[in-house]
Amino acid sequence: MNRTRILAILAPVALFLTACGVNSIPTAEENAKARWADVQNNYQRRADLIPNLVATVRAAATQERTVLREVTEARASATRVTVSGDQLTDPAAINRFAAAQQQLTLSLQRLQEAYPELRTNENFRDLQSQIEGTENRITIARRDYNAAVQAYNTEIRTFPSVIGARVIYGSRPLAPYQADEAAQRAPSVADAFGNGQ
Repeated sequence: MNRTRILAILAPVALFLTACGVNSIPTAEENAKARWADVQNNYQRRADLIPNLVATVRAAATQERTVLREVTEARASATRVTVSGDQLTDPAAINRFAAAQQQLTLSLQRLQEAYPELRTNENFRDLQSQIEGTENRITIARRDYNAAVQAYNTEIRTFPSVIGARVIYGSRPLAPYQADEAAQRAPSVADAFGNGQ
């Protein structure tokens, strides 16, 4: 066979194979698989991130509650210890009064030292922002996956790619992401905090 005749036979075969989705079908399939990996990645990000953020906020709130409780208790103690005019000659009464006032002073100093760290509201806002951002990433990843699945499923069902899809690859449609009933509700932050406790 001469070279021209071979090219004349191979050219239509190559054109036929190209038109049958020989390259576009695996490309579309791999794209859909990559988008699915993005979905899984974002769910994993949420699973890793949210408990850590909740623990951080919880710790900050506990520290803030502890400092404020100490100040409140010291103040209550300081107001309970009084010295009347008749007790001014009693050194023990003066010492009790001074000790109660000193305890309040120390608590107020701890409050002043901790004040820059007392940002529970800010921590809660950050937590809310991170949750919102994570849920948005998941939504975008699912949307991108479903678009890739649609492109792949369309590719393997339309002519002439349908020939290559069935004959060469035995391709089957991919399933789009569909939320189940439980996924209709976002995770509850109250549940993450132990039902608001």
